[in-house]
Amino acid sequence: MRHLFFSLLVTVIALSGGLAATKPNIVLIISDDQSWTDYSFMGHPDIKTPHIDKLARQSALFRRGYVPTALCRPSLATLLTGHYASTHGITGNDPSPKYAARNSKLYNERRAQLITYIEKFDTVPALLGEQGYLSHQSGKFWEGSYQHGGFTHGMTRGFPENGGRHGDDGLKIGRQGMKEISDFIGIAGKEQKPFFLWYAPFLPHTPHNPPQRLLKKYQADGRPLPIAKYYAMCDWFDETCGELMGILDKSGKRKDTLIIYVTDNGWIQNPNRNGYAPRSKQTPYEGGIRTPIMYCWPGKIPPGERSELTSSIDIVPTILAAAGAKMPKDLPGLNLMENLTGNKAITRKAIFGESFAHDIADLKKPEASLLFRWVIEDDWKLLLTYDGEVNRYKSTHPRTEKRPQLFNLKEDPHEKVNRAAQHGDAVARLAKQIDDWYPLKERKALKTFK
Repeated sequence: MRHLFFSLLVTVIALSGGLAATKPNIVLIISDDQSWTDYSFMGHPDIKTPHIDKLARQSALFRRGYVPTALCRPSLATLLTGHYASTHGITGNDPSPKYAARNSKLYNERRAQLITYIEKFDTVPALLGEQGYLSHQSGKFWEGSYQHGGFTHGMTRGFPENGGRHGDDGLKIGRQGMKEISDFIGIAGKEQKPFFLWYAPFLPHTPHNPPQRLLKKYQADGRPLPIAKYYAMCDWFDETCGELMGILDKSGKRKDTLIIYVTDNGWIQNPNRNGYAPRSKQTPYEGGIRTPIMYCWPGKIPPGERSELTSSIDIVPTILAAAGAKMPKDLPGLNLMENLTGNKAITRKAIFGESFAHDIADLKKPEASLLFRWVIEDDWKLLLTYDGEVNRYKSTHPRTEKRPQLFNLKEDPHEKVNRAAQHGDAVARLAKQIDDWYPLKERKALKTFK
């Protein structure tokens, strides 16, 4: 009897100690304000990204990846919840100062209310926590303290703490070293638990203040200084990704880790000043929404280029499936694990997205700030324009073209020619797909949110 008890005890200990081996560690790398073109592996002639290039070679690489909303806070909320902005309700970065002066009592009350929207959903870190995961937040995070997002560990203290609008202490990661990440991976190792790492550094985001050694590489004759600084920032971000891979390699966790790469939104550097050019950040054009997306899991996901369309809306269900976590029933994205591990084609025909103003006009009514809805099917892309209110950043959203905008992305990747007049049948078909997709039920539910 004593021998049987001892055998059972050994089995239980072995099973509990094997938790980290049976569930992958998961690392989500989120670039901040970077164009889909601005990597060596994507064909940029000048920007050097050797570490991300290497990751791309080791990954299932989707060159035609997209985010549904081209603004950081809504995009990051989608990566936390797996829902479109019109569903999770975080459609912009801030409440509109048109209706309450910034930092006034009412404005701060509305900002605090917006943070509570995340409570409607099971977040990725919370769902992974049910499976025994430790989770760490670093970099950009808008929704209060890291604990409010379901993370067990993190750096951001969050609003109303000083500097807590979008990251405070978390924004130091990468720019001031990687110690917090190294320490966290060490903690997970000691506790023999799998981990989830949210690495969303404030890179290559402004301020564009790269190390001088990197800036010198890009100060070629005739290149405007704002361009040189931005190029150097992309290089700097790549260096930090190399440091992250080195930490994983040193810990011995790399082969047991699923690494996912995405950008929160695009950026086209303005050559004349420290800011973005037209049809860039905040907009539904390729410069705002397109990003390479990659999935790397040694021995599980065959590396290679994938020709299908994919969206960041798929990342949450794919992470949850990889970890064996609970899958909320209403997630709109696809679980890609079978497609990735079995090297099977994604059969979805179209992906969708939406654009809202930076400033949220009505916290209970997302359509008050709705500017565009879009669909991409094969090489066709249709944009529909709406009259949502824009407060700041009016020059970003001129909306001079009120009619539908139809582009053939294969022949016209920079969307210079609107072909709607010549292809009315395609406009009608794609517009119906947008109407069939748009989550009206969820949008109405937001009106009653308290």
